[in-house]
Amino acid sequence: MEINEITSKIIGASIEVHKALGPGLLESAYKECLFYRLTKYEGLFVEKEKPMPLIYEEVKLDIGYRIDLLVENKVVIEIKSVEALNDVHKAQLLTYQKLGNYKIGLLINFNVKYLKDGIVRLAN
Repeated sequence: MEINEITSKIIGASIEVHKALGPGLLESAYKECLFYRLTKYEGLFVEKEKPMPLIYEEVKLDIGYRIDLLVENKVVIEIKSVEALNDVHKAQLLTYQKLGNYKIGLLINFNVKYLKDGIVRLAN
């Protein structure tokens, strides 16, 4: 499946979750609902809370990095429920992309009136 098709399904599913729940909930609620929707309705392979080790001088260090959702082993999703996205959130997503060698990431802030205003697509 092509990256654009995967990201299109993710965005569509995110919009459906946002329509059902609205803004103002915890990130964990949106993560669970999006995971459910992507696996059940979109038929995508999704890993939740995937550990992301740091490799330093050929040593694999588990320092607590976790990808919220990894879809089809290609697209990293970082879920937020914040007042506004900022550079730290983008840096976090880019770090996961770099550590896992993933080309595309979606930063999704569910704490907005219209979800289209809370989605950022980043290429590594």
